[in-house]
Amino acid sequence: MNKYAKFAALIAVVVGTLIWLATAGSTQSETYYKTVKELNSMSGKSKTNKIRVGGDVAAGSIVRKADIVEFTLQQETATLRVAYDGRDPLPDTFKDGAQALADGRLGPDGVFHANKIQAKCSSKYQSKPGEAPAGLKAVPASKASI
Repeated sequence: MNKYAKFAALIAVVVGTLIWLATAGSTQSETYYKTVKELNSMSGKSKTNKIRVGGDVAAGSIVRKADIVEFTLQQETATLRVAYDGRDPLPDTFKDGAQALADGRLGPDGVFHANKIQAKCSSKYQSKPGEAPAGLKAVPASKASI
């Protein structure tokens, strides 16, 4: 076998390995985003797939037990009980009324078992109506028309 054939075979093995790693990794980390209403309306095996569900944390629903944090996500009239047992600490913005995303699977008991939580408190990042965002200077009216 000449040296060009050996080199071509080596390149083919390397490229094939990279393609296999890319496709195998993408299917394992695949998750679907659903709202609480959409998750409640799903049926069959699709409910047991790995899912990311989003909603608002219901007021007064956060209960901390030994290694598990239980809370309720809501969207309009739909609710979903969530049990978080992940290793990472909950974000500082995770509190009553915060928008939250939970990654995990819906259990046969109807409880969503999450292993990752993301939370956002929208009031923390938005300015009040009629106010300029923090860090911006107000321009006097006489200079604004120039």
